Amino acid sequence: MGFIRFGLASEAWSSFARRTAEAAVPTLVVMACYLATLATFTAWVFAAYRAMPSSAGDVRVMTGKVRGLNSCIRNAGVSTVHCIHMRVLGIDCGGEYTGYGVVEMHSSGKLCCLSCGAIKLSPREPLPRRLSRIFTQLGEIIVEHRPDQVAIEDVFYALNVKSALKLGQVRGVAMLAAASAGLAVAEYSPLTIKSSVVGYGRAEKQQVQHMVTRLLELAEPPQPMDASDALAIAICHLHTSGTLERQRAVSQ
Repeated sequence: MGFIRFGLASEAWSSFARRTAEAAVPTLVVMACYLATLATFTAWVFAAYRAMPSSAGDVRVMTGKVRGLNSCIRNAGVSTVHCIHMRVLGIDCGGEYTGYGVVEMHSSGKLCCLSCGAIKLSPREPLPRRLSRIFTQLGEIIVEHRPDQVAIEDVFYALNVKSALKLGQVRGVAMLAAASAGLAVAEYSPLTIKSSVVGYGRAEKQQVQHMVTRLLELAEPPQPMDASDALAIAICHLHTSGTLERQRAVSQ
């Protein structure tokens, strides 16, 4: 009886070992394929590194400034910088205050505030006269600073339908002032503007004002808050235009 039990145990152990070996074969095959792929990739990287040009003039380098998104693409050893030089008028439309800000981006990527402020409207004045004031003063700002393009908010926030209609009329007058001067108008949503300036699409107005002050290296935050928002709109358009220009430069 003891020999029978021993034989059954031996047979069971052999069967278990055979099943374990059969199950391990696929795992070993996968590991072998992985090691072979890793070796091939390592050899390819080494070959690519050996094939890289050794002269500094043949290497394309991307350098970036700490301020905002002002990254400039240049050839190592070459002083030509592929950044646009542009002046933008940002307009923050509002029923009581219409903010404006003129920002210029130099070819080095540096941002500079040329002018900012707000057009104050009296709610006691008739709406046509208020719209006429906005149109006239924006036209004067355009003539004085000669921006290359104009940027405004794409969508606006209003508490009710009546306020929304008034804001829409202000936006229309702002776009008309730009179009009358032959300027293109770019529109950005508040989410896009805040993401471009602050890095967070739901940032508070104080955070936007703080980043605008830092990006433009202003001695004090721009006032009123509508002027700060207008500067943020202009900065957003400059960042977007600069990014598109650098992408075109790289593709060429």
